[in-house]
Amino acid sequence: MKLRINIPDLAFAVFLVALGALALALASTLSVGTAAAMGPGYVPRGLAVIIMIYGVALGARAMVAGGVSFPSMEWRPLFLILGSVAVFAILLPVAGLAITSFALVICAGFAAYDVRVRENAIAAVTLAAFAVVLFVVALGLPIPVWPW
Repeated sequence: MKLRINIPDLAFAVFLVALGALALALASTLSVGTAAAMGPGYVPRGLAVIIMIYGVALGARAMVAGGVSFPSMEWRPLFLILGSVAVFAILLPVAGLAITSFALVICAGFAAYDVRVRENAIAAVTLAAFAVVLFVVALGLPIPVWPW
């Protein structure tokens, strides 16, 4: 019998098992308690074990599911989305929420290959206004709207 490995599913399975193991290690200092009197570590440990079991099951299925190679990476969207998060982190303290939100949407919008500048600008203005209304007006968070 020849194993035909589904590489993307196997990679995700390894990720899930590692994530569950990390959560289990981080929750190891918390007391578990009992089912009637749950301690602070009861749910985190249970979820970590469930995630690890799901990862093992997915990995077993990936070993026989069929040969699928890992897809090629698209670098432009990856860097532009990560860059938009960096733009937000760098600009928010100095430029205010309105300008920062606008810059974030413009940067993230260019991650698409068929971006239309006018539509991207309209979306940026709309989302920046929505962010200001939601976070500053509705929720009352002390975030500066403008740099001045």
